[in-house]
Amino acid sequence: MLHQFLKPSSPHYKLLRPFLLTYSTTSATTSSSSSSSSFIPFLSFTATEAPIPDSTEIASSVKEWFKSSGTATTTTTTLSLMDQIYYHLASSPDVASLDSSLSSLGLRLSEPLVLRALSHRPSPSAVPAGSNLLLLRLKFFDWSGRLKPPLSPYRHTRSAYHAVFRLLSRARLASVVLDWLRSFRTAHASPSRHNPRFYDTLVIGYSVAGRPELALQLLARMRFHGLDLHSFAYHVLLNSLIESSLFDYADSLLDQISARGLLTPVTDCIRIKSFCRQDRLDDALSYLRLCQDSRDVADRTVATLVHALCRRGRFDDAERLVGEFRKNDEAYGAWVAGLISGGRLDKAIEFLQGRKGEEVYVPEEDMHYGKLISRLLNENRLEQVYDVLVEMIEEGFSPGKATMNAVLCFFCKAGMVDVALQLYHSRLELGISPTKWVYNYLISALCRSGNIEEVCEVLKESMQQGYFPGRKTFNILANALCRDGDIERLRKLLDGAVERDIKPTTTVLARYISALCKAGELEAACLVPQVAGGEAIGLGRYKYTYTSLIRAFTSLGRVEVVPRLIIEMQEHGHSPSRSLYRSVVCSLCEAERFEDVLHMLNKQMELKNIDPRMFYNYFIEGAARAKKLEMAREIYSRMESAGVQPNLDTKIILLMGYLKSKMISNALSFFSYLHNERVPSTKLYSIFISGLCEVGKLDLAVESWQEMREKRLIPSLQCYEELVLTLCFWRKYDIVIDVLEDFRNAGRKVSPFICNVLLLHTLKTQELLETWYGRSKEARVEGEEEEGNRETWGSSKKLLDQLIAEFSHRIRSRENLENLEEVVERYFPVDIYTYNILMRGLSMVGQMDYACTLFNKMRKKGYEPNRWTYDVLVHGFCKQGKRKDAERWMEEMYRSGYHPTWYTIRVYNNTE
Repeated sequence: MLHQFLKPSSPHYKLLRPFLLTYSTTSATTSSSSSSSSFIPFLSFTATEAPIPDSTEIASSVKEWFKSSGTATTTTTTLSLMDQIYYHLASSPDVASLDSSLSSLGLRLSEPLVLRALSHRPSPSAVPAGSNLLLLRLKFFDWSGRLKPPLSPYRHTRSAYHAVFRLLSRARLASVVLDWLRSFRTAHASPSRHNPRFYDTLVIGYSVAGRPELALQLLARMRFHGLDLHSFAYHVLLNSLIESSLFDYADSLLDQISARGLLTPVTDCIRIKSFCRQDRLDDALSYLRLCQDSRDVADRTVATLVHALCRRGRFDDAERLVGEFRKNDEAYGAWVAGLISGGRLDKAIEFLQGRKGEEVYVPEEDMHYGKLISRLLNENRLEQVYDVLVEMIEEGFSPGKATMNAVLCFFCKAGMVDVALQLYHSRLELGISPTKWVYNYLISALCRSGNIEEVCEVLKESMQQGYFPGRKTFNILANALCRDGDIERLRKLLDGAVERDIKPTTTVLARYISALCKAGELEAACLVPQVAGGEAIGLGRYKYTYTSLIRAFTSLGRVEVVPRLIIEMQEHGHSPSRSLYRSVVCSLCEAERFEDVLHMLNKQMELKNIDPRMFYNYFIEGAARAKKLEMAREIYSRMESAGVQPNLDTKIILLMGYLKSKMISNALSFFSYLHNERVPSTKLYSIFISGLCEVGKLDLAVESWQEMREKRLIPSLQCYEELVLTLCFWRKYDIVIDVLEDFRNAGRKVSPFICNVLLLHTLKTQELLETWYGRSKEARVEGEEEEGNRETWGSSKKLLDQLIAEFSHRIRSRENLENLEEVVERYFPVDIYTYNILMRGLSMVGQMDYACTLFNKMRKKGYEPNRWTYDVLVHGFCKQGKRKDAERWMEEMYRSGYHPTWYTIRVYNNTE
């Protein structure tokens, strides 16, 4: 049972309390200082006294408490009489079937039964989701009024008409009431118009419909015919006059009621209401004292005045009044409701706790505890909510529907959405009728937990009940769908918002545009501002709106609108990034829209407070990437003509453009020009050598490297790595060793990248080993004789010797393969590339069991396998003829989103 976990005497109490509230630190953005100070001490408890129950156990206990309310229903056979009436009203498609089904219940129609049925709210199991309760109630009113003797002696009373008129009025269907009254007047013949009951019905109807002036005209006509209203109709008319603020007419009618001796406690209540609506609270207090001395005072009268005093902020007067009229349930209820509405939650809690000993007062939990919990949740006072729930259980209060909904919201806000979800899925069994408030909390909590599929299911059920997410929840849900790229659901959500006149925030619209651009739906993205209406003005505030549109247009080759978007983006105060400029200029050059490039460049030069050299560099880089070197040279010439001095970055960009375009002679000429213009720099040489390696000009790269070293310039680490990689690819192992030997003067530490390349080529061929061992002895001797930086190289050379020797020995001899990665880790930090090499080495010697073990070790250390990881394993099993194992790894590869290489596919297809 839930109380076993919640009551203070339980060992679970101290444990479950912080367990629930710990989540509030992540879900609640703010909390009161009192809540925070009392919460901290509970964090010190550990699970030494009793195990903390899991979410299923907590949900099960809450369900047992909910079932104690008596609202839970499972089948139609256990429905209450009222629920059975509504079940037949909802399931009967026509008049004949309705007469048959309701007659089978054997109802004895009477005024109390009809009034009870008209005010009843059926349980979820009695009527289908989305049923219109007003129509069902009108259907019952019509059926009960159609029955004739001897089937039923019942005829609708004034109270019944008053109840149905109020239902229509509260549904803002006063026009329906008026139409009904016109039909009612027309349907009666002239003789019956002198029937007082006929006039009573009309007066009640017009009064409830908010047309008391017509009701007064009918009263005058009655007086002309010598007729008078019933006491009930008088009071309905009086209340309508006060609701319409016709206080003079109301005072006159009060005098007539008094003259006819129709004064009742109801009259006093309505008069107090009149004083309160006129803000004459002191007069209302005086009148209440007068009534108290002369006759009984109705509970509703005191409650009306207490409510008005609280609404005007006169809580001291209201508290004194409640103290005078002790054990007045309605006054107590109004006082608690006033405190809650006025934000005096601590006072409300104190009052409820102080009334525990009064057996007369039993709080209406749906009206009081439910509202109290709601306000506490709004203020993120989760600990007080928890205390209120404990108090309700200890006092034996059965939760009503409002409290059930509040509990669901509590679990959502406390971060225990899994518990709330279990209760929500059992709503029919427990008799829970989720409100819009519950749906908003549940959707928001599920979005935070990332459970989008469950969110969409709850949203669907919410809309079936006629609830659409509120603005805040809508934005949270839309952002979650944008984050997941779920365009279809997001589109349906926005369409639903437009239908309900809900305006999404500009943040949501901007992210929607970005998501549409990523999905390639440019037309839909461009239509979003039209859908947004006035909100579209604010879309320019978000930089990623423009970047998403520009990149989408660029990727699809529709570059004609891109320059205008760039300029508009800058007009809104956003600075395009270097990569964006480069991408746009590259696309324009590839489309041979050179005029657009130059026009956009001129527009950039018109901007104030900019560095023109930076923009020229961006444009030169974009043209160079498109391999339009003529355009790049044109921009370079314009830069010089404009008096903007190109810097080293500008020249490097142009040089790399020549290299990537494989215009090697132009690159060499330009490099020579830069030599003559200025002293060569390490950066220029390193980039030039790396570029030559990338385009496969190995001889020129080596020549430039030697030239660089002759000038005592030290290449960058990346330059060394590119040289080693390219030289190994072309199997120039002698030069590889020369490059590594050059480290002795550079004093650099061999990088993991170089180690991985050497390990890979150790597996590929014996040539590297032979070359390496042939020169290792000479290198060791030379390393022992050198000092200073050469000691660093000596240690690095020794490290490479040991690494290559030990790795090669273990692979070739197949000894101690189970800890191969541990051996390598002693020499340099391993990465996914290293693991792939080790697995390839194991597969080459047929040790696939060790390769799979190494795969598992890699996963445990947090490395995610890539395409080459799976390809090595599939290829290795195919080489051993193990088709089933290869199939298993191939399926795993596809599930991870990768595809094998063509060579592995060929080996796989040839495997039996």
